[in-house]
Parts: sequence; C-alpha cells; structure tokens
Amino acid sequence: MHDLTGFQRDLLYVIAGSDEPHGLAIKEELEEYYEKEIHHGRLYPNLDTLVEKGLVEKGQRDRRTNFYTVTRRGNREIDARNEWEAQYIDLEVTA
Repeated sequence: MHDLTGFQRDLLYVIAGSDEPHGLAIKEELEEYYEKEIHHGRLYPNLDTLVEKGLVEKGQRDRRTNFYTVTRRGNREIDARNEWEAQYIDLEVTA
C-alpha cells in the first residue's frame, strides 16, 4: 500500500466498506468526504490502477455498470496499514 496515493487508498477503503459498489456510488461517497466533485477522469484511471495492482477486482453487473470488490491481497494491505497506523495513533475512541 506504500506505493498508493492517498486518493487510491481512500478508494480502496470505500470499496472495502461497501457491498460491491459501482463507480458512481464510490464517486458519490468520495465527493461527500472530500466535499468537492470527483471527475470521472480521476476516478476510473485510479480504480483501474487498483485492479492492475491486484488490490481490487472489477466485475460487470450489466453492459453499462461495473462493480468493485477488494481482493484478499487488498484486505491484507488494509490490515497491514491499520497495524502500521496503530503504532502511531490510538485507534480507541473515547466517549
């Protein structure tokens, strides 16, 4: 995961937290988080990069709609990132 951009990492996390999201659902989620429009020209090339790196699989729901799922490798990368972050921050939420 060290070779991903922050945007690619966010894409991976959104996909991992969703049930086979399609591109527009991922786009909407990130637009809400970033509070600005995410252009297709940014979204889809970065999704393709995650697929090429073996972190995400792309499936086809119908002729016009693809969906995305995190691979085993992608989940391992997320777990490793969480472990690395835990060294530096306290992940427990206090009330």
